[in-house]
Amino acid sequence: MSALLIDGHLDLAWNAAQGRDLTLALEALRAQDPSEGATATVTFGELRAAGTRVCFGTLFALPGAGGYADHAGARAQALAQLERYRRWEDAGHVRLLRSGAEVEAHLSVPEGPIGAVLLMEGADPIRDAGDLPFWVDAGVRVIGPAWGRTRYAGGTDAPGPLTEAGRELVAAVRDLGVTLDASHLDDASFWESVEIGPRMIASHSNSRALLPGNRHLTDEMARAVVASGGVIGLVFLSTFIRGGWAVGQPRAELDELAAHARHYAGVVGWEAVGLGTDLDGGFGLEKAPAGVERYRDVPRLLAALPASARAGVAGENWRRWLTRYL
Repeated sequence: MSALLIDGHLDLAWNAAQGRDLTLALEALRAQDPSEGATATVTFGELRAAGTRVCFGTLFALPGAGGYADHAGARAQALAQLERYRRWEDAGHVRLLRSGAEVEAHLSVPEGPIGAVLLMEGADPIRDAGDLPFWVDAGVRVIGPAWGRTRYAGGTDAPGPLTEAGRELVAAVRDLGVTLDASHLDDASFWESVEIGPRMIASHSNSRALLPGNRHLTDEMARAVVASGGVIGLVFLSTFIRGGWAVGQPRAELDELAAHARHYAGVVGWEAVGLGTDLDGGFGLEKAPAGVERYRDVPRLLAALPASARAGVAGENWRRWLTRYL
């Protein structure tokens, strides 16, 4: 178990909305899991077993079939997930963290709930730029404008620039001192956002130098994220690790994921590389890297990294960012 693990991207409340009780032991959860072909790997117990003390917990509203069709539907999903985090906090499973001082205080205590920093993945729950203070007051500290295409930005497999509303939202993110999550932004939206000038991270993005497609970061994008002070989280999804991977093939190896880390380190330095596993974010064991059978196996990645980089990638790089910028 690593001494400190911080995960830059976990869809905890979204999984709960699918009927998964994350308070159960993993075996018990798997025995009653309603999901098919996406075997669960994440529970609160698994996070603790891995050494996780803090994660970025998402508010993710699912668009399209079975999801939202308009802003009101997206907002309803996000509000329900926000309430889920609050109920988990009431029950002692998580502690919502809103500032760097709160993160530092939380990490000074070796035991207790898992710290959660709220990250909105896809900004359609936000009515407009004037609505952003509501979400900031509710504890959201990171905003990802896109997933696929949203009312604000082009996104994964949906090329396009920021919309007028998107430019206003990114400017509001900047002016309120919130952080923009570059993950899922299409190139055009990404570079417009850079020009507007908010602080940026990439919570869960692998390298386009090793895998084509606008879901991943080019070297120039990685440099821009880090120039704003940001950290980049590595995604534990085989399709985002090995080009052309498909279900039924041997799962991607952890050393292949480590290759993304090594590439980023050569571009922006090891101090800008962290974890953003996205485990159980719409996929499960079947698509996780080989050797990751459950979340507590996440630290196995570290053995494939230089010894001097392991603590930073595991959590210290996110810790430094959180205590400085949150």
